[in-house]
Amino acid sequence: MPRRQHDLTLPDLAGRRAVVTGASDGIGLGIAAALAGAGAEVVMPVRNRTKGDAAVARIREQVPGARLELRDLDLSSLASIAALGETLRAEGTPIDHLVNNAGVMHPPERQATADGVELQLGTNHLGPFALTAQLLPLLRAAGGRVTTQTSVAARRASIAWDDLGSDRSYDAMKAYGQSKLATGLFGYELQRRSQAAGWGVTSVVSHPGVAPTGLLSARPEMGRTEDTREVRLIRWLSARGILVGTVDSARLPALLAATAADATGTELYGPQGVGGTGGRPGAQEPWKPLRSTDDAARLWEVSQELTGVSFG
Repeated sequence: MPRRQHDLTLPDLAGRRAVVTGASDGIGLGIAAALAGAGAEVVMPVRNRTKGDAAVARIREQVPGARLELRDLDLSSLASIAALGETLRAEGTPIDHLVNNAGVMHPPERQATADGVELQLGTNHLGPFALTAQLLPLLRAAGGRVTTQTSVAARRASIAWDDLGSDRSYDAMKAYGQSKLATGLFGYELQRRSQAAGWGVTSVVSHPGVAPTGLLSARPEMGRTEDTREVRLIRWLSARGILVGTVDSARLPALLAATAADATGTELYGPQGVGGTGGRPGAQEPWKPLRSTDDAARLWEVSQELTGVSFG
C-alpha cells in the first residue's frame, strides 16, 4: 500500500529570523529547509561544522538563495550556549522563531555533559532551557515564538526528583523519557510565565512521533557502535507506511507549532495517527504528565540552579 504523503503550507516568513537547533541532519534539517523556503533567515547552530556545511549545501540545492547562517553550539556545554547567546545578543537582530529541536537518545552507559550533568537531561532539557534564557531579549524584541520538541516517551515518564541526574541508578530509557518530559514541562511553563510577566513571547510544544532518524543509529561517541534493534524496526515500518512516520513527515508538527496563527501555547502539536507515532500533524490536549503545573514550576527553579541562568 502506498504511503499517504502529508505536507504543510507555511505562511510567508520573509523578513523573519529563525534559530533551529539540530539542523545539521534529520528532522532539524527538514525544519530549517522549510523555514528557509518560506523566506525566513535561518540561523543553524551546530556542533559539527563539517555536517553543518553539508546541511547548508543540501538546503541551498532545494532553496536557491536561501539565507542561512552557521553558528557554533554544543548544547551539552553551558559555556558554548552562553557564547552563542552573547554573540547573537551583540548583533541585536530580533528572533522571531526559536525551534529547540536538537537532542540525544539512549547512551548505553551514563554519560555526563561538560558541566557534569547526565547527558540526556543536560542536552535535551537544560541546554534548550539555558539557550532560550540567553535569547529571551531577542525573542521579546520580535514578539517571537519558541517551539520546543518533546517526545512520545514523555507520555508515561516522570521526574525522579530524588535522583534527577541518574547519579545513583541509570536507565537509558527512563532518563530519556524524563529529559523529554522536562523539555515539555519547560515549554508550557515558559508560556505561563511569559503571559504573567508580559514578555510577549509565545511558547508552544510539539513532538515528531516516531521516525527513522539518526537518534538510535550507531553513535560511537555515545558508546553505541552499531544501529539499535529499535531503529532497524522503525526503518522497516516506515518504509512500508506502517504506524510510524518518515523523517520528512516528522518535521511537520514542529513547523505547524512554529507558524500556526491560532496557537495558544496550551496545546500539543504532533502526528494524529494511532498512538501519535505517525500521520498528519495537528493539535491535541497535552499528555497528563505534561499538565502538572507543580512539576513545571519546581523544575523551572531547579533548572535555573543547575544552569545558572535566569529569565528575570
